[in-house]
Amino acid sequence: MKAMIFAAGLGTRLKPLTDRIPKALVPVNGIPMLQHVILKLKQAGFTEIVINIHHFGEQIIDFLQAHQNFGITIHISDEREELLDTGGGIKKAIPFFSGNEPFLVHNVDILSDTDLKALYDYHRQSINDATLLVSQRETSRYLLFDKDNARLCGWINKQTLQTKPNGFAYHPEQHEAYAFSGIHVISPSLFRYMDGHWTGKFSITDFYLQTCKEAHIGGYIAQNLHLIDIGKPETLAQAEKLFE
Repeated sequence: MKAMIFAAGLGTRLKPLTDRIPKALVPVNGIPMLQHVILKLKQAGFTEIVINIHHFGEQIIDFLQAHQNFGITIHISDEREELLDTGGGIKKAIPFFSGNEPFLVHNVDILSDTDLKALYDYHRQSINDATLLVSQRETSRYLLFDKDNARLCGWINKQTLQTKPNGFAYHPEQHEAYAFSGIHVISPSLFRYMDGHWTGKFSITDFYLQTCKEAHIGGYIAQNLHLIDIGKPETLAQAEKLFE
């Protein structure tokens, strides 16, 4: 099974920790975030991983070499010349995902207790081009899914009431609102929707929202999910307590 870890981010919210090291190597209980995610993927049965790099990318390469790639196959998708955001990063890594096998995508700064193998198996048994791990978590921005078929159809910021895509109208009786986890599974069938104007740097969430009428983007609802986004020093401290 294949996976991709987003490890190219600048980590600006974690400054000054990221002034000298990449966000992916910021430790949680003495273990770098990247190592936490790699070992979780390995435990779930993933044997081949692509990691994108940008900020202090050479440190990530050295770290992986020092740990002999943790006993699995690891490829580097090098974005040191240009940071491509999540969608552009996936598109650049397409050559690593040849064939029909789905692959799991995981943000490096997300720690959770979710069952990654269960998510992957659910996707394989579905008709989805992509399956997004979501939960009923408190946030300001939500992905909206059709109640009848659990298919992605929009996004809303409940503080500003801004919606996406253009022209989308939120109807609580028709839509379920869930928080996205930063973990998803993609089938190569999704790539055909990236042709055309989806080039260079772009967000995978924006891509999902702009193509959800054509592509089948589904949700996998995690119950009782413990998840933390280690984006700020205070959430880093919370993560150390939650995953000690």
